[in-house]
Amino acid sequence: MPYLAGLSCLLLHVFVVFGTELTFELPDNDKQCFYEDLEKDVKLDIDFQVISGGNYDVDCFVTDPDNNVLYNEKKKQYDSFSHTTAMKGVYKVCFSNEFSSFTHKTVYLDFRHGDEEPLMPSMTRSTALTQLESSCVSIHEILKVVADSQTWYRLREAHDRSKAEHLLERVTYWSIGETVLLFVIGIGQVMLLKSFFTEKKGSVAATT
Repeated sequence: MPYLAGLSCLLLHVFVVFGTELTFELPDNDKQCFYEDLEKDVKLDIDFQVISGGNYDVDCFVTDPDNNVLYNEKKKQYDSFSHTTAMKGVYKVCFSNEFSSFTHKTVYLDFRHGDEEPLMPSMTRSTALTQLESSCVSIHEILKVVADSQTWYRLREAHDRSKAEHLLERVTYWSIGETVLLFVIGIGQVMLLKSFFTEKKGSVAATT
């Protein structure tokens, strides 16, 4: 029981990074921006990936409160960006699909800011961790890895499902086209053979 009480107290001291994780639709010839008010000397991390649409690419740029460009990449399928803010204010993250005229995109965005505080106050001291504290830290790190792995597999599954649906659509259209072409060729061959017999009958009648 004392161990359980100590574990409960330790888990109450867990601090996490503030963040936003979302998936949104980006229409063709459109741009969407997200805004976050941050203090100075705050670390921000951005991860994004195009899940579906076209060539699975998108333009992305990040600006600071003075509209200085911190990050600017064109037609990226996925990428990560880290930065420590130099001033207080509103930071802007924009995704653009303006180069595409007929395909919309589905984009995953993970926006995190702030530093993760120590799991326990004692971790900031020079004293060694107890066995219970070390176990809590190990469990915490493993859970973080599990959460990241689940996110990666979820994105991979959505990406592969989108590709499979797109492939199914193309195969369906191709099959329909082949079927129509076979009917047209069949009818053309019948008409061609019929014309041969019609010409033969005409020539026989002329000779008689």
